[in-house]
Amino acid sequence: MGELVQLLNPPKTLTKTSPNSSFLCQNRRFEVQMKPKSIPRTVSVSCEHRPIDLLASSDRREEVIESVRASLTHCLSETNLHLTVPGLKSKTRGKVRDVYDAGDYLVLVTTDRQSAFDRVLANIPFKGQVLNETSLWWFNRSEHITPNAVVLAPDKNVTIAKKCSVFPVEFVVRGYMTGSTDTSLWTVYSKGVRNYCGNVIPDGMVKSQKLPKNIITPTTKAADHDVPVTPPEIVERGLMTQAEFDEASSKALSLFEYGQRIAFEHGLILVDTKYEFGKGSDGTVLLIDEVHTPDSSRYWMAHSYEHRFKSGLEPENVDKEFLRLWFKNHCNPYEDEVLPDAPEELVCELAWRYIFLFETITKSKFEIPVMKEPAHDRISRSVSQALSFLQ
Repeated sequence: MGELVQLLNPPKTLTKTSPNSSFLCQNRRFEVQMKPKSIPRTVSVSCEHRPIDLLASSDRREEVIESVRASLTHCLSETNLHLTVPGLKSKTRGKVRDVYDAGDYLVLVTTDRQSAFDRVLANIPFKGQVLNETSLWWFNRSEHITPNAVVLAPDKNVTIAKKCSVFPVEFVVRGYMTGSTDTSLWTVYSKGVRNYCGNVIPDGMVKSQKLPKNIITPTTKAADHDVPVTPPEIVERGLMTQAEFDEASSKALSLFEYGQRIAFEHGLILVDTKYEFGKGSDGTVLLIDEVHTPDSSRYWMAHSYEHRFKSGLEPENVDKEFLRLWFKNHCNPYEDEVLPDAPEELVCELAWRYIFLFETITKSKFEIPVMKEPAHDRISRSVSQALSFLQ
């Protein structure tokens, strides 16, 4: 494990009432009123209050790692709610989420599948719950910037959302020069590209350096591989109107600036992320999918960034980048038909880092699920009750 550790650091309000109905909405439990509006809250915390040694060694880490090891064979890798829940019309399997059509709503189940390089690399215990609850936390606190599609969350792995017309564009927002995938900013910059997705990048920048300003590098949502695109191309291809793009891009930059501020107050740097938007039935542009999760975002430890950058060292990361690097060092993740199994130590470490990030951002303790019944049975029951409530 010593060698591996070194590697890790180079809605609306519903009018129905039911005394027995209770759903998790925006990471809290409510009896009747779903999707309450709330004033965004911030907590002023010194960025030195969560040093990296808490990430690398702590009683909480040992407690979580023990639970992760015990759950390695119980990951939620696949769901088939269309076979167990009445009223679901179809299933769409994404890299991480299983999405079900429920008429006016979509049921999004966040699984434990871990994706990168446009494919699934492994299954990470508790990952789906972490992502779902992290997104709900951010959705609830970013409504002053943009409305979102969330209606309610009947299960720790499930969000039920308004059905909307999804824009086939991902708004990737970047604040730093970094990345290891083919479309990452550092990869293309190191190959000599200085105009990327309509953004002019100055010469002389180095990896991990802060950009002069935050930028958007949009991509089209392709089936197998996202493709970088410029804003004019988005409009020319009819993917979005100019007005839609302007509104979504403005919201994306505002969300990112807000996320960076909250992350820094909690001891982290939000390096880059991606947002997705859709249009509701009334024409409103809505934030969808996920927000500032360790899957969609890159996070660094704030207190050590400056020193490590000046020393030519990689920032201490709290995301899946180390897993990406392991696969890049052991195979060709884009072309090899069969990939090696991720080492158990890396799987456990990634599960811990996701939970560490959740607890650091939300200032709350992650509730490790108790396996009283198979997760699929629990989710099926919760979704059935929720859809009955919504009808």
